[in-house]
Amino acid sequence: MEAKRYTSDDIAVAMSLQTYTYVYTSMATLWAYDCSCSLQEEWTFLLQSHWTKVKGLYIVTRFVPFLLIIGHLYTNFIPNENPDKCKILINICSIISQISGSCSECFFMLRTYALWKHNRFVLIVMLTFFPVVVIACAGTGLASIVTASYATSTIPGITGCCTSDNLFIPFLLFFIFQLGLMCLTLIHAIQSWRMASGRLYAVLVKNNILYYTCGLFLSAVNVLASYYLHYHATFQDLQFIILAILALRMHLHLWQIDQQAHNMDTLVCISLSDI
Repeated sequence: MEAKRYTSDDIAVAMSLQTYTYVYTSMATLWAYDCSCSLQEEWTFLLQSHWTKVKGLYIVTRFVPFLLIIGHLYTNFIPNENPDKCKILINICSIISQISGSCSECFFMLRTYALWKHNRFVLIVMLTFFPVVVIACAGTGLASIVTASYATSTIPGITGCCTSDNLFIPFLLFFIFQLGLMCLTLIHAIQSWRMASGRLYAVLVKNNILYYTCGLFLSAVNVLASYYLHYHATFQDLQFIILAILALRMHLHLWQIDQQAHNMDTLVCISLSDI
């Protein structure tokens, strides 16, 4: 019996699907490891902290990536030869991915707003540009997905489906927005570096700069890869997973420092009352 010959396109699709599988399996492992490492600290935070909008944002940011990972693992591991079903699954994952990225950014928009001591001008700037960036990213991303082609592997044993969408514009907009937020943080840090004091303030500034640096680097990699390497956003969700982990870890760290400061103030008050 003559062996079936596959074209170069068939081999390229199969290699892309294998890459998708490796990437999303790594993402699932990373996310599960992060959850297991911070489980006790998060449980303490959820039990002891007051119910606020930020706490609700924390819960959403923690669980939305689960849906994203489950959706992509289902898409990559379940045999699927229907391009229409593939298109629906990828569209759903794309929407969840944008929600996850937006939640992470909201954390640091609130931090930047608090850093500027609730400056109204900063609030207006963020509330003006953030919806514009979200709508533009969603519009260009969905337009790219609609016009993209979807393919499944003809080689036995390789499951999943992939798309040829290019997300150069969304990542460029995301890069510009994060650059603006980082500039706001740096401007305030430079203006207040002599007057500001306290560990909480220092951690807030350092966390903001670290988060924006990581976000800018990952966005720049995706922008350059999309433009020069005809890269089709294989690692777009990896960026949002990493940013979500950073946002959650940094918020948990900030809350713990705030709790330690309150405890120290309580101890001082007790010792002074005893005197």
